[in-house]
Formats: sequence, C-alpha cells, structure tokens
Amino acid sequence: MENINLDNRLNFPATIRNREVIAKVLSNYIPPNGCILEIASGSGEHGVFFQKTFPSIIWQTSDPELVHRKSIISWIDHYGLSSRMPEPLAVDVEKRPWPINKQLRLLIKGIVCINMIHITPWSCTQDFFEESKTYLNKNNFLMLYGPFFRKDILTSQSNLNFDKSLKMKNPLWGIRHLDKVNEIAIKNKFVHVKTIEMPVDNLSVIYRMK
Repeated sequence: MENINLDNRLNFPATIRNREVIAKVLSNYIPPNGCILEIASGSGEHGVFFQKTFPSIIWQTSDPELVHRKSIISWIDHYGLSSRMPEPLAVDVEKRPWPINKQLRLLIKGIVCINMIHITPWSCTQDFFEESKTYLNKNNFLMLYGPFFRKDILTSQSNLNFDKSLKMKNPLWGIRHLDKVNEIAIKNKFVHVKTIEMPVDNLSVIYRMK
C-alpha cells in the first residue's frame, strides 16, 4: 500500500452522524465472508468504520478523486487496518468497465453507495446500476443511502432546500425520485427489497440481483 508521510485524513461531519445507523441496516445484509465494494467512498471514514464493524468481510473502498483516495489510505493506516483492508480503487462510475480485477470480482458479494447519486448527473445513476450488475450474482445485495423524493409522501422542507442548493451548484445534480431509480434498477435485473427510513430525511434502499 502507498506510504503516506503526511496525515491526509479528511473529516466529513455527516459520516460521524450516520455511520452507526447505516451499519445497523447493513448488519442485516452483510454476508459471512467475501467482499463488499463501496462506490464513492469519499473521506474513507465510512469504510474503516464498516471494516471494523464487520471484520469477517473485506471492505473495498473506491473513489474517483485522488484527494479522497489519499484520505482513505490515511484512515486505513490510522486504524492499523492495512493488513486487512485493500487500498482504494480509482473507480469513476462513468468510466466502464471499472478497474476491478478477476480475483476481486470473484469475492464481491455486495455493493454499497452512500450519498453519491444526488451529487452526480443522472447518467451516473444509470451507469452505476448497469455496471454493478456485472459484478453481482443472484441474491447479492446492493444498497443506496441518501435523500430521495417519493411519490405520495410529502417531502420535508429541508430536503426541498437541499435540492435547490444542489441545483444551484450544478443543474445536473439534485435529489432523485425513488420510483425513477427503481425503474433503472429493475431494468438492470435488480429487485427492490426494502426502503428503510433513516435519520435526517434520508433513506436506505436495498436491492437484490434476480
């Protein structure tokens, strides 16, 4: 693993707030062994927490940004996890196929994506599902976490404000409609298993491969 001389750890406040509740949801789906691939791992704070929480599996982080990958490596080193946790992959969901070798492909039993699809263009959500299906076998799970709009359910003012702020930063960003996300999932041979209410107007959405 790359030697990091300086402390490159980034701190994302939302991670501290949500990591335990996300881990509680994951505990119902994590397999007894194998690898979980995390897409858009950001600072790496989620990754090291989940690796410590679920020591029987390998938590494989990834992120397209070099500054994030350096942070992930630094967090792995900080917790002494370098012998168990591989270095992050430079996965950009739009650049397919993803840089995943044959050995890792055989180990993957789940894919997790936290707080990505609302800060990327809609095409990234489509690419995410289309590529994810090539790494998962029947009954393997995929989990999305973040804010969503849902039909017939009143959207909170905080999420409306958040969506507006996202679109001001980039008109291609924004909170996604869950029914549209589910359409893409179903088109790519996923089954929508469960939607779980989470704190601060977020959802965990669980899918399985048919």
